[in-house]
Amino acid sequence: MRFRLIDAAKKEFPVQRLCKVLGVSASGYFAWKDRPACRRQRDDMVLLAHVRSAFALSNGTYGSPRMVHELRGNGLPIGRRRVARLMRENAMKARQKRRFKRTTDSLHAFPVAPNLLDQDFTATGPNQKWGADISYVWTREGWLYLAVVVDLFARRVVGWATSDRLHKELALSALRRAVTVRRPAAGLIHHADRGSQYCAIDYQAELRKHGILISMSGKGNCFDNAMVETFFKTLKAELVWRVAFQSRAEATDAIGRYIDGFYNPVRRHSALDFVSPLQFERLAA
Repeated sequence: MRFRLIDAAKKEFPVQRLCKVLGVSASGYFAWKDRPACRRQRDDMVLLAHVRSAFALSNGTYGSPRMVHELRGNGLPIGRRRVARLMRENAMKARQKRRFKRTTDSLHAFPVAPNLLDQDFTATGPNQKWGADISYVWTREGWLYLAVVVDLFARRVVGWATSDRLHKELALSALRRAVTVRRPAAGLIHHADRGSQYCAIDYQAELRKHGILISMSGKGNCFDNAMVETFFKTLKAELVWRVAFQSRAEATDAIGRYIDGFYNPVRRHSALDFVSPLQFERLAA
């Protein structure tokens, strides 16, 4: 380790002085420098290439737990500590930042449905429980609003829509997309907060038309819709907080690629035994 530090710093300081500070001999350093790499070091170089590739494909979002499952899924027998060391030594770590905006308007006269979900997010199969919510993305043109519908069984995003305005049509677009893609049987529970978009007469009529049961969070209780909140946190940490979007159209394209091209089919989910939502549904089927 000390020889590596010397090798990294020798462009700025003389080797002799670095060796003296670190308490090693210069001859020892040069012998280490000329020594051929051992088998483990050669293996590390090969594994590091795979780690870099997987890290890039995940848009720099995979930490060591998901990275281990990704590499093992590709036939590479590797342990968590070794992956963590390679990532740490090569500065592969995600950075996050936050920007907040309120999206829930519960000061309205629309009827509020009871909480049928009651924080029970478990499901034995697809199209039993859906969660819906709205979040936001900052762009140079202003806020872009994102509505999603998540199937709680596999945490799969089954419907989503974006808009420059926060209104009921945004939520309705995501819902109609979800219904078209999934065609759920009657009896599905649809859970959302008490926002005016979800309490609107048109939205609730759309749910009833398809035999979907309406469930809403308790007043001011963010934990009642924790599944969807977790998705938004993941989306923002892995995409939104990393990019300065120039326009709403650019942000919409990036969100679409993330949801349909990465999150649903590829991203390994710790709560799903480190497989993607689509893989989890296939395995369950």
